[in-house]
Amino acid sequence: MRFYEGSMFPSEYKNQVIVAKHGSWNRSKKSGYVLTSLNVNGANATNEQEFASGWLDEEAQEAWGRPVDVQEMKDGSLLVSDDMAGVIYRVTYSAK
Repeated sequence: MRFYEGSMFPSEYKNQVIVAKHGSWNRSKKSGYVLTSLNVNGANATNEQEFASGWLDEEAQEAWGRPVDVQEMKDGSLLVSDDMAGVIYRVTYSAK
C-alpha cells in the first residue's frame, strides 16, 4: 500500500491509500487481483473504491496477474509490480 502524494491523478486521490490486493489462490471464488483506493481518517479507513482492475476474469475465475506493490514516481504515475506475470506496470492518468 502507498499514500498517494502526487498530482497526476485527480485531486480526490491526493493523500488516499492505494492498496495492491494480491489475490486469493485457494478459494472456489477468487477475490482480490485489483488496486483499491481508500481514505484514512485518524484510525479509520473509509470509502474503499476500485482503482485499477483487469487481472482476474471473474466469469472464468482465471487470473493472469497478481498485483503486489505500488510505488509512486516523481511525475505522480504509479508503478505496480506483478509477481504472476513477472512485470511492472506504469499506471498514468490524463484528463480528456
